[in-house]
Amino acid sequence: MQLLIFIHSLSSGGAERASTNLANYWAEKGWGITLVTMTGSEQDFYQLHPDIQRIALCLDAESSGLLTAIKSNVQRITALRRVLKQQQPDIALAIMTTANILLALAARGLNIAVLGSERIHPPMLPQGRVWEWLRKRSYRHLDAVTALTEETARWLKAETYAQYVPIIPNAITYPIANHPPRVSPEITTGENFKLIAVGRLSPQKGFDRLLSAFAVLASRFPDWNLTILGEGPCRDALEKQRAELLLKQRVSLPGAVGNLGEWYSAADLYVLSSLFEGFPNTLVEAMAYGLPAVSVDCDTGPRDIIHDKLDGLLVAQNNQEALVAALASLMSDKALRQQYASRATEIRETLSMQKISGLWEQLFVELSKNHRS
Repeated sequence: MQLLIFIHSLSSGGAERASTNLANYWAEKGWGITLVTMTGSEQDFYQLHPDIQRIALCLDAESSGLLTAIKSNVQRITALRRVLKQQQPDIALAIMTTANILLALAARGLNIAVLGSERIHPPMLPQGRVWEWLRKRSYRHLDAVTALTEETARWLKAETYAQYVPIIPNAITYPIANHPPRVSPEITTGENFKLIAVGRLSPQKGFDRLLSAFAVLASRFPDWNLTILGEGPCRDALEKQRAELLLKQRVSLPGAVGNLGEWYSAADLYVLSSLFEGFPNTLVEAMAYGLPAVSVDCDTGPRDIIHDKLDGLLVAQNNQEALVAALASLMSDKALRQQYASRATEIRETLSMQKISGLWEQLFVELSKNHRS
């Protein structure tokens, strides 16, 4: 199989990590993989299998106005079309909305099976009037658009002209391979119990409300500390909030790390506080490492991953008291943490790379056959 994957970048992020994991898995199987990004390769955070052909278009500069934006996107479509003609893949797969749209337009008239992949629940992150208009109309030119959950699939069927919307969740890679930068978990909380959250430091992840929840719990649980792993635009605001809540000695923000598995192994409890998600990789990873989890029941993903009161706890969106209570119930009860942890590891099988990649491979074969017929 000759597969081309098109994604904006390989910077630190869930969609980027999921795409890299799949690309590496298929390259290891001997597939011909070409990975194309809009950004330059200097932004790469994840490591690729040496047999993967890496193409960086370096066309990610922001536009200063409407005319510049139109010109820039024409250049992007033209460049991507040139790559498609050169590579002649059996399948071209785009990751995330703008990449889906650009691929749909670039591949018009080429004899290549093309599909897109939504990585977030679309109504939770509107793309703006022009891009939403393009999504609605361009998706008809893709042979399929995959969704991570049933909710997203329903939205795509109702709000776009997508022809075919199969559901394929993210796979778990366990154990997680290490790559730079490696930061030891022991630098943060020593022998204390460790509550961990992972994600880009952005408004979406709700780390501000996590800090507020932990502030309520800090005096009650003096032997617990919180670590938030990740980097992003909200760092300054979160550091300021941490200082105002007098939590500088109890909350650490080490940044993005390449040895995430070691941090999960060293933790005692995982929390997801997001306002919205697509299918949160870090929740799946934490459970695979045997961590009990508390998650806000945001759109979408957590309710498809956690079995409430069996392998973790779901709390209602925008209910701070419920988040505090759920965290307290597990922070105070080691036996309950162990009970949930013993069930959490079952996710290694239900979302295994072998099982989920098999769903992709079935789809690729189906689309290739349809394209040749």
